[in-house]
This record gives sequence, structure tokens and C-alpha cells, in this order.
Amino acid sequence: MVDGIPMSALVAAVAQPRAVIVAVHGGATSAAYFDCPARPELSLLRAGAAAGFTTIAVDRPGYGASAVYAGEFADAERRVAAAFGAVDKMLGGDRGAGVFLVGHSAGCELALRMAAAGDGVVGVEVAGTGLRYTDSARELIGAATVTSRPAGLRDLLWEPTDLYPADVLTGALSAPGAAYEAEVTANWARRDFPSVAAQVRVPVQFSVADHEKVWQTGPDAVAAVVALFTAAPGVRVNTMADSGHNLSVGLSAGAYHREVLSFAEECIAGAPGRKREHVEVH
Repeated sequence: MVDGIPMSALVAAVAQPRAVIVAVHGGATSAAYFDCPARPELSLLRAGAAAGFTTIAVDRPGYGASAVYAGEFADAERRVAAAFGAVDKMLGGDRGAGVFLVGHSAGCELALRMAAAGDGVVGVEVAGTGLRYTDSARELIGAATVTSRPAGLRDLLWEPTDLYPADVLTGALSAPGAAYEAEVTANWARRDFPSVAAQVRVPVQFSVADHEKVWQTGPDAVAAVVALFTAAPGVRVNTMADSGHNLSVGLSAGAYHREVLSFAEECIAGAPGRKREHVEVH
């Protein structure tokens, strides 16, 4: 319970963690996104715990146990406080070197706000976001609402289908969206992403799927995202081969999570970053 509202998460806890990874899912899914059903080898929670990190996949405010309270979370600061409050209640113990945040797609909004606001955050990974929609995405996302998703939106998010396990494509990870997300989506690329990114003062990794269909991922588009993090000590670009928008549940998820954990290792070790560095990992 956080300020009278139930919050939920999936937690893989370890004794004496090296750090705590907090993963934030995107729209129309849940914390299960980071623990791929029936595919433990693709699970960030299990990989993180095996590497010595307590790993928490939170249900974003308005999802999971807090779904009936979604109307309470129109304010961004309230969402940040609820997410940190949930983590505090669920941990109640050793955090090791601190908190490392992972955000995917619409979850990048909350993850980056947490990175900008939270003490004890050592680094942040973001994926499935950007500044410029592809032409096809712009039209489809503009027509989407919480209760109505235009034909073609699922294809945009889940193609090429051969990059995902067949059982993931059944809709098992789907969850109702939250009404406040319409405002978040409308203002993210134009206003909020630049504003929030400029406040992040920890190392950043920006992961890009080579088959991303929602966001433009050409050199200029990626460089524009890197340039947003003016206060971060370093920004790394991780380009993932054979991957689609939903990196954590694709067949390449194991490789992606190894890159995330490797970057978390660097962050907790205090590895020096180079200002606005652009490094192609893959």
C-alpha cells in the first residue's frame, strides 16, 4: 500500500544484492513483460537475480493492483512517488550500490522521471522510445485511444513476428491501458522527453532494435536522442540485431538483457563516462 493505493510488482530478490534493478513496462502490458511467460531464459527478472541483483518489475501506476485507481495518476510527480513508494515497501532492506532503472516504450517516461528525481539511482536503460515516429506509426498512434486500438497497431508493435516466440504473440502479455497515457503519449516526444532527459544526471544506455517500427532509428534520429541528455556523464547506444520493438520478450531478449546487466555493472562500478558518448555495442 502506497498512500492508500495498492501497488504490485514481480520481484526476484537475492541476499546482499549488488544493486537493485527496477524495470518499468510499456503501455498495454504489465510487469510480466520482464518475466517472459514459459520462457525463463528470456526473463530479465531471472537473469538479474542470477547476476546478483534484486530485480523488481513494477506494475506502473494505473496497472496491476492499482488499475482501479488509474484516475489518481494524471500528475507525473504522483506516478513517480507511487513507483518509488512501491519499491521502498517491497525492498525494505539492502540495496547494494543503489537502484538501476530500466524503461521500455511508454515506461521510459516513468523510468526517466525516476532517474531524474531519485536519490541513489546509479544509471538508467531506455528502449523502445524516441523523438520521431515513423510515418506509419504517426498515423496509427494518433488514432489510438485507451479503449480503441486501430487495425495495424499490433503489427506495428510485434512485427517481424519471426523475432518472437510464438506463444508471446497470443496476447498473453496484454493489459488494459490507463487513461492518463493519452496525455503522456501526446506530449512525450515534443515536450516531456527533452525536458526530463535534460534532468538526468546518471549514465544512460539507449537501446535500439534494428527492426524498430514505431520510432525512427537512423543516425540522425539516434543522435538527436543522445543529445537530449545534456547533464548525463555518458550516453551509450546499444543497437540490438535481430530484434523488434519489444526487446525483452523477443528471441534476442537473453542477449539484450546481458547488455543491460553489463551496463548496470559499469554503473555500479562507477566507470567514468564520456560526455554524450555514442558507442555502437552491436
